[in-house]
Amino acid sequence: MIRIVCILIGYAFGLFQTAYIYGKIKGIDIRKYGSGNAGTTNTLRVLGPKAGIIVLLGDMIKCILAVLFTTFLFGKSHSDIIYLLKIYTALGAVIGHDFPFYLNFKGGKGIATTSGLLIAFHWSFIPMFLIMFMVPFFTTHYVSLGSLMIYVGFLIELVIEGQNGVFGMSQGHLIEMYLIAVIMAALAFWQHRANIVKLAKHTERKTYIFKKNNTN
Repeated sequence: MIRIVCILIGYAFGLFQTAYIYGKIKGIDIRKYGSGNAGTTNTLRVLGPKAGIIVLLGDMIKCILAVLFTTFLFGKSHSDIIYLLKIYTALGAVIGHDFPFYLNFKGGKGIATTSGLLIAFHWSFIPMFLIMFMVPFFTTHYVSLGSLMIYVGFLIELVIEGQNGVFGMSQGHLIEMYLIAVIMAALAFWQHRANIVKLAKHTERKTYIFKKNNTN
């Protein structure tokens, strides 16, 4: 039951659609422009760097707040599985971000939201997050590649640290946590399936932070 509660907490926070809200403030529905995705990359391409940064921070913060809320609620009563509950909360936040019910389940792809988890989950994941995204992105300018590499790094580090006792959980709970993380990664890869095809065909659009981007 507590796992379901954590997913619902995350989903509620994930419903705050930063890109959609910011776009409405600017007089547009971001989902009708560019790639049609309500996320950081499309906002950057359509509305510029400032908008992209605001959306990035907004989507990260909502997951950070969701995880902190879960920690506040269950940190003492369930201290032995708090990292597992953080993962469940983040899963809910990503689902809420990707599939908001009030926007006909059409949201973003969940990478910025996941980035919020990596910040709030454990401090040791922050360097990995920065390296796994920045190196692929700044060498290729493919946001999708950097985004997917975040999940690859996350899964690897999660298992390494879990098996070395960093999270202080039983093996059964660790395996459960790994499975939830795999589900999140699978969802991210599914959401990026069109990007993966384009990467394979070398037709994926490049994204630049301080240069004009193609929105078509």
